[in-house]
Amino acid sequence: MNAQTQSFEIAGHAGLIECKLDLPEAAPRGIALVAHPHPLYGGTMDNKVVQTLARAFVALGYATARMNFRGVGKSQGEHDAGLGETDDIALLHAAMLDRYPGLPVALSGFSFGTFVQTRLQQRLQAEGCPAERLVLVGCAAGKWELAPVPADTILIHGEQDDTIPLSDVFDWARPQDLPVIVIPGADHFFHRKLHHVKQLVMNLWQH
Repeated sequence: MNAQTQSFEIAGHAGLIECKLDLPEAAPRGIALVAHPHPLYGGTMDNKVVQTLARAFVALGYATARMNFRGVGKSQGEHDAGLGETDDIALLHAAMLDRYPGLPVALSGFSFGTFVQTRLQQRLQAEGCPAERLVLVGCAAGKWELAPVPADTILIHGEQDDTIPLSDVFDWARPQDLPVIVIPGADHFFHRKLHHVKQLVMNLWQH
C-alpha cells in the first residue's frame, strides 16, 4: 500500500499465510483486519477496495492487517469455500492481539471477505470477545450464508452492483433492521467511487 507496509507470515491451518501490516503515525488505538474478495476470481489482499479500507483504518489510527487467503499469492493451501479461510483469519486475529494486547478489533471485508468476517464475528461472539465493529462493503448476501451482524455494522453497497444485486443485500439486511448505505452509480468494484467508501467509513466510525 505504501513504503511503510510491513510484510509478514503466520502459520495457517494449510501452511504459511502471507500478510501485510500498515501502521498509523501514532500509537494505534485499535486493530483492524481487512478481508479480500473471492480467491478464485482474482481476489487478493492488494485489491483496490481492500486497500481503500486499509487506508481508512490507518487514517483512523488502527494497526491494519490484511492476508492473502490460502492459495493466493505466497499463501499456501487451497481454497476452502470460506471455512478454512475463517480459521486462518482467526489466527491473524490472535497474532495481532499478541502484538497489540488489549486493543479493540475492527473487522472489515469486501465481497467474499464479508462472508468470512461475519463468520469470524460469530465465532468471536461465542467466545465472549466480539469485534468492536464491522464494515462490510459489497456484502456477499445471497451468494453465501452470512451470519447476522451487530446493529452498528457499516454496510456499503453499489447501486449498480451486478455481482451481488442490491435487492439481495436488502433482503439480508431487512430482518436485522440494518441500514444500507448505497453509493449511486457504483458497480461491484466501486470504480471511480472508492473515495466515497473511504470517506464514509471515516465519517461513520466517529459516531
